[in-house]
Amino acid sequence: MSMKKFIVFLLVFLTACLPAAQEPQVVLPQFLPTATAYIDSSSYPTAEVALAEPNQTASGIDIRLDRVWVEGKDVNANVCFSLPDTSDWSIWAASLTYGETVLQEYGTTLASLQEPVDGQIGVRCDTLTFVVPPDADLSNATIVIDSIAATPREGDYCDLYMPKIQQALLERGIGIMLECVDVNGALTMQIVSKPPEMTQEQAEQIVYSDEFFSVAGPWTFPFDLAQ
Repeated sequence: MSMKKFIVFLLVFLTACLPAAQEPQVVLPQFLPTATAYIDSSSYPTAEVALAEPNQTASGIDIRLDRVWVEGKDVNANVCFSLPDTSDWSIWAASLTYGETVLQEYGTTLASLQEPVDGQIGVRCDTLTFVVPPDADLSNATIVIDSIAATPREGDYCDLYMPKIQQALLERGIGIMLECVDVNGALTMQIVSKPPEMTQEQAEQIVYSDEFFSVAGPWTFPFDLAQ
């Protein structure tokens, strides 16, 4: 074999023995990202029920709750109550109980307001809304209106509340005397006398207690809103 042929043979041999060029490797992720599930509000149940006993009376106040319905995550209830006077009355405390759960947080939407006029009792209607999970068992549930209350407006203390507060203080033997005095042209309820051992702050806490501006129930409405 000539030297030229030997060199060509050696080059062919070495080329065959070299490792093949590696192709780039593609590494696939072991876990694909999970998309957040979209929950359509229409997938929640929607139902309503009329109460068997929609009318309740407590502390001289009539409350009617004639319809309860669930829409999405909201449990709604139409509540109407008689107004004790012309003050700005509203539902002060309420709750929804189902199973072992008691919800005391709720929203209110004014539905209608009929002011007292010509001796006729006024009526206010609100829609209460409680937010519950979609799997809430409402087959044995109860809505309780615990109290209604009024936020005193300018002039209400002398026109509406002072006689009631003074009468309650006398019946309890609390030596606080009230009067309405002219302050800058406006009648203002003031404490004019109190027991010497009582501070001014203590007297004001008694006089301006929520009990004089609220009416306690309870008004209880059981219902069955089974899905």
